Amino acid sequence: MGKQGPLRLSCPIINGHELYILDKEGISLASDNRFDPLGLAEDRENLKWFVQAELVKGRWAMLGVAGMLLPEVLTSTGIINVPNWYDAGKSEYFASSTLFVIEFILFHYVEIRRWQDIKNPGSVNQDHIFKSNSLPPNEVGYPGGTFNPLNFTPTLEAKEKEIANARLAMLAFLGFVTQHNVTGKWPFDNLLQHLSDPWQNTIIRTFQG
Repeated sequence: MGKQGPLRLSCPIINGHELYILDKEGISLASDNRFDPLGLAEDRENLKWFVQAELVKGRWAMLGVAGMLLPEVLTSTGIINVPNWYDAGKSEYFASSTLFVIEFILFHYVEIRRWQDIKNPGSVNQDHIFKSNSLPPNEVGYPGGTFNPLNFTPTLEAKEKEIANARLAMLAFLGFVTQHNVTGKWPFDNLLQHLSDPWQNTIIRTFQG
């Protein structure tokens, strides 16, 4: 089998933005804009994995950032009283360690099924344990059916918005962790401190000590 040629991309335009799609593989690369300094898109097989890895990690990041901000905001306003995200790990797990192990195994099973779907799209649509459960034909990463209760259509525009917000969330998560390690405070607390004196409480002065 000969060496594959360079990856060719077609460029539909939505809302003034170019959305690149692989010619042969049919993998949508929403919000790509051909910024690939490391050349990660050159290998088709690796690209399939990178696209799904970014999508899943971005979705976790969006949930994680919301989980970091909301408890702090609600606690600061007196609505609830829970630990901030950085101290959450100090709390004792609410259930037995047996349940934790079972959850770990089940989660591992789900991830294996997701990996199988990436390698062979559609291969996991039919539940092999509960035969009555199945998913409609779908694109990898957008399973639909039970996993899409609001019946959102995975259009190119929607994909672009999702991945753009996912990338922002991953950067925000990194920023929150760095922010706490530098200042010892949490995001909402830092925001209020900055707003109280925008000219003095800045990132530059923080790093100046």
